[in-house]
Amino acid sequence: MESFRALLVSKTDDGQKAEFVRLTEADLMEGDVMIDVAHSSVNYKDGLAVTGKGPIIRRFPLIPGIDLAGTVKSSSNPDWKVGDKVVLGGWGVGEGHYGGFAEVARVKGEWLVPLPKGFSTADAMAVGVAGYTAMLCVMALEEQGVKPAQGEVLVTGAAGGVGSVAVAILSTLGFNVVAATGRPEEEAYLKNLGAASIIDRKEFAGPVKPLAKARWAGVVDTVGSTMLANAISQVLPEGSVAATGLAGGMDLPTTVAPFILRGVRLIGVNSVTTPQARRLACWQRLAKDLDMAKLRAMTSHVTLDDVPRVAAEIVAGKVRGRVVVDIR
Repeated sequence: MESFRALLVSKTDDGQKAEFVRLTEADLMEGDVMIDVAHSSVNYKDGLAVTGKGPIIRRFPLIPGIDLAGTVKSSSNPDWKVGDKVVLGGWGVGEGHYGGFAEVARVKGEWLVPLPKGFSTADAMAVGVAGYTAMLCVMALEEQGVKPAQGEVLVTGAAGGVGSVAVAILSTLGFNVVAATGRPEEEAYLKNLGAASIIDRKEFAGPVKPLAKARWAGVVDTVGSTMLANAISQVLPEGSVAATGLAGGMDLPTTVAPFILRGVRLIGVNSVTTPQARRLACWQRLAKDLDMAKLRAMTSHVTLDDVPRVAAEIVAGKVRGRVVVDIR
């Protein structure tokens, strides 16, 4: 049986270790579709998984990588046939099921979506879970009635993967985007993606007031904790917040005041188990509303060998935009 290369994370007495190994298809977990993986990406969650800085991995040993794109190699699922180009993100892949940091993956067919028209597998992973999550956040704000004419929209963690794609999409849709970042050196990068202005994340770091001066018609938050709480306190009456990250922490030190005195809406965005119909709708929106030139401008490419290094850098806040892993 032919072997293939994978990044495997194992449990040790000191925590965990990530190492490159050769496996065969017999080593893979259950599933009804086998995929030759062409590309994956490094998301913040992947950084936590590979470094062990967060409790992402639920079983050891595990191949991390929460998304992948490639070609069906074999299938016993009636929805997929050999040669189909497919994309996978979420569903516990790279957390409890072997993921995308390997040359071959075996997964459940219901986790897959077809490669969107006009996308290469590299493009799909430039979007990846991060960009897909950003689109879900934008859709959530739209569904709550947030419109460009209502005022500024704040994006926190704007230089990261979710933030970068959110800035690009919102600006394309005509929103006045304010990008919050702790990296002032990224101002030119964020303005090229479409941000109208930049705000230092320190402005959201202080003690949380129940109600602060109202400014934001909408917020896409990737940070959580005090930053999210301060952003909520500044949302305009009947405004909405889409929350999807925890880079700043899992806590939320807020009060009920913004919700009962301004009618602020807080919407949680979960990209892991999104129902298939919404998943497909999200990819259709990405194909329509994400400027591919902006996507490529925010994307860097690395090899599988680079993943442990990039994982450490993304957790340390040193990675901007999206990182595609060219698996082969």
